[in-house]
Amino acid sequence: MEQILHYPTLKTVLMVEKVLKEAGQIISKTELNDALENKVMWQTLEVILNYLEESGKIIIGKKGILWIYNENLMMKKLKKEVFDF
Repeated sequence: MEQILHYPTLKTVLMVEKVLKEAGQIISKTELNDALENKVMWQTLEVILNYLEESGKIIIGKKGILWIYNENLMMKKLKKEVFDF
């Protein structure tokens, strides 16, 4: 088992999510890292990508990474009706 030397901050996770969402297409890990506002250690990027894949937000394949998460519009409406007073 590989020891994780540095865990990502929430800010870094959100930064990676934003780049992947806005890419709108398959993107390689190198392209992703180059597109980030701040550079991220490769191991930290791997931790983030593993988390995003396990949470069903991305798919990682031979050609690269693709953002797949799409919050259902009905769920957004329900949340607003139930939780916004």
